[in-house]
Amino acid sequence: MTQPLLEVQDLRTVFTTKDGIVKAVDGVSFELLPGETLGIVGESGCGKSVTALSIMRLQRPGKILGGKVMFKGQDLTRVSEYEMREVRGKEIAMIFQDPMTSLNPVFRVGWQVAEPNRIHQGWDAKKAMTSAVSMLQRVGIPSAASRARDYPHQFSGGMRQRAMIAMGLTTTPQVLIADEPTTALDVTIQAQILDLLRTVNKDFGTATILITHNLGVVAGMCERVIVMYAGKIVEAGPTKDVFANPKHPYTWSLLKSIPRLDEDRHEPLKPIEGLPPSLVDLPSGCAFHPRCSFKVERCSRDVPALLRVGETQLAACWVTQAGTELKGA
Repeated sequence: MTQPLLEVQDLRTVFTTKDGIVKAVDGVSFELLPGETLGIVGESGCGKSVTALSIMRLQRPGKILGGKVMFKGQDLTRVSEYEMREVRGKEIAMIFQDPMTSLNPVFRVGWQVAEPNRIHQGWDAKKAMTSAVSMLQRVGIPSAASRARDYPHQFSGGMRQRAMIAMGLTTTPQVLIADEPTTALDVTIQAQILDLLRTVNKDFGTATILITHNLGVVAGMCERVIVMYAGKIVEAGPTKDVFANPKHPYTWSLLKSIPRLDEDRHEPLKPIEGLPPSLVDLPSGCAFHPRCSFKVERCSRDVPALLRVGETQLAACWVTQAGTELKGA
């Protein structure tokens, strides 16, 4: 059996605000296998990005209260900041959601793409820049040698995202975290970026965590998917199984609220009623029960654990754990 490359165990991250303690990540556990693409989906505010930032130890001003992030036999939540810098950007890299604000506007793009090799490999400026130009060319930026001298504002949105991917890959990391890599891009550029990520996964063997709202992207990119709600994982499993037969009402609701082109009979879309709960003041029991069409009395009282439901899937739901199929509603 293949050993996990990255193991997240019962991770808990909170933010202290004037309104109270925000439980942004509340007991999240999952594994990432070598060369795998894992999708994390859910509504805004469910904890997807904070989970990724916590893995990178970039969650400030948030605080990791508990749990482990195991990578190569060491717990990244316990190592020193110096040791974390040796991992961050070198062995685990992250593509941030907005490349316009992630790239420094006062430094040339090539200089920024070359920076990881200057820091982690100790290369001189010339060697690092040569590698940066090669990587910019590899991710599809035309005239890479001349464009490397440009500033971020001289790049289009798609090219900035390609530059961010080049920066993440320049040290050939084992894990790449892509946080909404296609946000604010038109569909043509989105397709190009996703195709680039597939190529990266194939050519470099890089394991990828893909954070997105787009279920279509997950269907086309990911072997496994994790569904998050209110800081917790509510369902997890192979993408094809989760999409074909969702075991949590939230996943079922997400899939019913988007149009499907692969069905003979087209039914009216079913929007999810209500709003996600405040992470400062969560409802009792299952956090999704106020919006759930399948809820039973126990849902408002007890918090369900994430347990195996069926052969391949995990779900935190009293209804499906009792053997009830999610149909109709």
